[in-house]
Formats: sequence, structure tokens, C-alpha cells
Amino acid sequence: MNINLEYYKIFYYVIKHGSFTGAAEELCISQPAVSQGIKLLENNLGSRLFIRTQKGVKLTPEGEVLYTYIARGYENILLGETKFKKMIDLENGEIRIGASDMTLQYYLLSYLEEFHLKYPGIKVTVTNAPTPETLEYLYDGRIDFGIVSSPFRAKPDVTVTEVKKIKDVFVAGSRFRHLEGKTLIFSDLEKLPIVCLEGITSTRTYVDEILKNNGVVLKPEFELATSDMIVQFTLRNLGIGSVVRNFAEKYIDSGELFELKFQREISDRSFCLITGGTNPISTAAKELLKMMGQDLI
Repeated sequence: MNINLEYYKIFYYVIKHGSFTGAAEELCISQPAVSQGIKLLENNLGSRLFIRTQKGVKLTPEGEVLYTYIARGYENILLGETKFKKMIDLENGEIRIGASDMTLQYYLLSYLEEFHLKYPGIKVTVTNAPTPETLEYLYDGRIDFGIVSSPFRAKPDVTVTEVKKIKDVFVAGSRFRHLEGKTLIFSDLEKLPIVCLEGITSTRTYVDEILKNNGVVLKPEFELATSDMIVQFTLRNLGIGSVVRNFAEKYIDSGELFELKFQREISDRSFCLITGGTNPISTAAKELLKMMGQDLI
């Protein structure tokens, strides 16, 4: 049975207003057009839907059953339109982001604060994970975009945009003050207790690769889950901390920690924005990216 959905719309508004006249005014069509629409619907269904009364119209028993389903469906459509419009107008919606502790703290957080103040109705979900996992979340469509740290390898359909330079350093506390101001070589690190990240994070991978290329393989004293904990271990003189400089910056500035100097510097790397070619980006996510200086519209 192929019935024009416009007839059901007319049927809905006749019941909503209790008359053909009210439906005509709501739909901005003539009353004869409403009558014709109802007549065609009844002919297609093979049964009357209304009984005319002095006060307007009344549903037949069959009409009452049909209306319970039509009302539910049409009101869901109206609700969907309302929610859609609110999302377009940035009154509500959701943004799903992938970020590590480091990219969240030293790049994304300030933008999220600004965005939330401007659009408090938008829900922001941040999936906290290292770069390899964030890439997988993007591939699976579980995030709209990610902020990751290089180095990494991404699939060809992933767009990668560098957004901020970062620097890996080795820092030490008062126990190792005799090293301050000296120019070291990377192999000197093999004689020192090292505190670094565990696992396959981009930070650990990058530093290990740089040292390996210089013939140095570290055997860390402590391997920890977060860079913040590395800094705390270093402050307590448990070893030389391997971190991105941002984590130790305030302690370097205060003199509690100092940065080790080497003949060869570890090259800078970057925080990167990753978006997937197959992942549609919502209006809200586009607005946040625009705040971040990444206008993808």
C-alpha cells in the first residue's frame, strides 16, 4: 500500500485542531484541499476515519487506532527536526575527541574551556588514550577528531595537521646538580638512573629511536604511566626524568629541576590534529576546530 505521506500529515493536523478549518490554517492550504486529502486517505485505506459532528470531527474506532501510530511517528519527526535545528544552532549536540594526557593538558584544554563558556549546551566527550589508541578510535569512527603527538603512522585517508611544536628533554634534581651546565653525550645516560614512560607511547618511542640511532639503549630504573609522575619521581631525586619539557617547565623555572644539555639536541616534534576522511564532522566539532584555528568547513 503506497500512500502519500502528506495525507497522514493532514490527518494528524485535523485531529490536533479538531477541525478541517484548523488544519487548513496550520498547513496554509485551503479547506477543500484538506477535505480532498482526507478523502483520498480514506479511499486508500478502505475505511472512514472521521464522523462529522456539530463541534467538528470525531474519529471512528479505526481512525483512533491509526491516529495513535501516526501521532507517535509524526511527533518524533518534529522532535528530530527540533533537535537537528538546535545542533545546527549549537544549542546542543556532542563532540567526541581523542587525546592523551599531554595533548589535553598542553594544547586542547584551553580551547575546551573557551568553547564550553560559549556553547554550554554542547556535550564534549574526551577519550583519554595514547596516540596509537587514539588513531584506532578514529579509524573505528568512535571520535570526531584526535589530538596526538608525533611520531606516528596513519592510514592514507587520515588528514594530519601539525598544531604545536613540543620538545623532549631529560631533567634532574638536586642529587645530580654536578651535571648542571655540563655538555653530555647520549651514551652518558646509560650510566644514570632513568625515569621514563612505560609502554608504546609516542614519547617513549621517539626518544628510544633517537638514542638507538646514536648507539644508546636505556635500561630505565622506573617506567611510569604518566609524565606528571615522572616529574614527581625526578623531584625526589629517584632518577633522571625523560619528559616533554612542558611537564617540567615550572620546576625548571623555579630551579627545583634543571635540563641536561647534550652535544646533539633531540629534534622537536609536534602535536597533530587528526581527522578521518570517512568520518563526518558535526557542526559543533567544526566550530571547536575553527576556534583552534583549523577551519575545515
